[in-house]
Amino acid sequence: MRPVTRRQADHHTMRAGATRTQLMDTLRRLLDSGEPFSEISVQRIIEEAGVSRATFYAHFHGKSDILVRLTDELRVALLELARQWDPSAEGSGADRFAQFFAEVITVHRAHQGVITAVREAASYDPDVSDFYTADLEGFDEAVLRTLLSEQSAGTTSADLDAAAASRIIVWGGAQAIAHHIGVDGGDGDAVFARELGHIWWYGAYRRPAG
Repeated sequence: MRPVTRRQADHHTMRAGATRTQLMDTLRRLLDSGEPFSEISVQRIIEEAGVSRATFYAHFHGKSDILVRLTDELRVALLELARQWDPSAEGSGADRFAQFFAEVITVHRAHQGVITAVREAASYDPDVSDFYTADLEGFDEAVLRTLLSEQSAGTTSADLDAAAASRIIVWGGAQAIAHHIGVDGGDGDAVFARELGHIWWYGAYRRPAG
């Protein structure tokens, strides 16, 4: 048997990557068109993507696996935004938070189909639920670290329970953003981002000492 060359291996890797991308893009397109995730079958994805069932299962365990991969790309981008936010930077913290949330809302709107699907699937699919929970826990941990750092520096009130506060503003904020996008066409994004930013800043980071 002729040994597999490096060029052949690289070609196989590129083709596999292209196939995964094709399947992910297919599910994303179906979700963006407004189709509920629960009503999209693996067979529909296969037909739309133009691949065989064997090819599909060579890359993904099922449609939830694709959804998690799509959401993971989005999670990484949003988490990087959160980690870059510096509460000690110059300028109004509340206004900078408002700008941060305006960017978050923009990203959420651009990926609304995927985000709606993962929230839906998390209610009945254990794998998606575990991923969704871990996703928010990652943001929770990032906020908790900044609150504890600010308390150590004496800029955040010492009587703030940082763990409880981070949990409330992260998990509550996620619910609020999802609801806002569902009921607002976009005209109220700037106002919503401003209010959310001010609530985070003055409710936790710069809460008046008790």
